[in-house]
Amino acid sequence: MNLRQLEYFVLLAQSEHMTKAAELANTSQPNVSHAMTVLEQELGVALFEKKGRNIFLTRHGRVFYEYVQPALQELEKGQQRLQEMINPNSGEIEFGFIYTMGSTLAPQLVQAFQQEDENSEIRFVFHQGNSNQIIRMLLDDTIDIGICSIISEDPSLVFQVLAHEELVLVVPESHPLATRESLKLQETLSYPYVYYGKQSGLRPYLDRQLKQLGIELSVQCELEEDHSVLGFVGEKYGIALMPNIPSINSYPVKKIKIEDPLEDRNIYLAAKKNNLEIPVLKKFYDFCLETVHLGGR
Repeated sequence: MNLRQLEYFVLLAQSEHMTKAAELANTSQPNVSHAMTVLEQELGVALFEKKGRNIFLTRHGRVFYEYVQPALQELEKGQQRLQEMINPNSGEIEFGFIYTMGSTLAPQLVQAFQQEDENSEIRFVFHQGNSNQIIRMLLDDTIDIGICSIISEDPSLVFQVLAHEELVLVVPESHPLATRESLKLQETLSYPYVYYGKQSGLRPYLDRQLKQLGIELSVQCELEEDHSVLGFVGEKYGIALMPNIPSINSYPVKKIKIEDPLEDRNIYLAAKKNNLEIPVLKKFYDFCLETVHLGGR
């Protein structure tokens, strides 16, 4: 049994005439007749009976039609929905990004993209998480395109550097170090730290930077998300190393430049390779890279 046979079956049931069904199917009458013979043999029951020039459903054929006709309608709806989703001018994009990108880069890219006339009808569904969660969502097909800070070794994913983040030290406003504008991390080792947990995409980067400097911190607690880190620092629970994000200014903390030679944290645009074959997704992916690189971020 195949889809073509079922389409011929429905057309023949509705038209009750072999020639009309063939015309509607844009095929020949022998093709329809052969397809119905094969279908009836496979089902082991007659679906049609001939009365004069017309062909009518048998009792078993009527039962089969009750299931096939709505099933084909649902398949057509599914096909239409998929075409709507991937349409390069009016499709849908599931876009995920790490928390730090939700305040600046992600909304800037989406807004700039939709401001172009040809993209104004493209819809977005947004997802947030840490980098590990963004990668899992990509692999699970929960999102189409993501912004994250780590690279997965999964061969189905592709990554491009999108932006860079500077690392800074944040301390409570009343902290002894709050009078400083810059310092070396060696000067902070007598103070407890609020650090990023192992599920955070920032954790491997921080561990690598500190190892290169030969520094071991006194960690008071570990958290997964930037605003929680800022909240704990603001409540004098400790000091923290974190990306220089705009929301730092919303908390009662002081931002201090780090004098040690640290690598900038790379932020990546990520997608499944096969998703980039879908026109609307490739269009947004390319737009993000071109926009950021032209803007000199």
